[in-house]
Amino acid sequence: MISTELCNLSGEILVGIANEHLRLNCKDQQALYYDLDISISQLEKKLSDAGFQYDALSNQYRALK
Repeated sequence: MISTELCNLSGEILVGIANEHLRLNCKDQQALYYDLDISISQLEKKLSDAGFQYDALSNQYRALK
C-alpha cells in the first residue's frame, strides 16, 4: 500500500492494518515501516494522534491509558 494512501486513513483503521502486519509479517517496527513503505514519523504521528503507541513486548500498537 502506498504511504500517501495510508496517511489518508483514520488512525483506527491504520492501527488495525499495522497490527495485522506486525502479527503476520513483521518481527518489529522497522520491518513494519519497510513493509508498509511509510516513514517512521508519518506512522507514529498518525497513530499517536489517534491515541495509540507501540508496545515492543507484544509487538503491537495499543491504546494509550
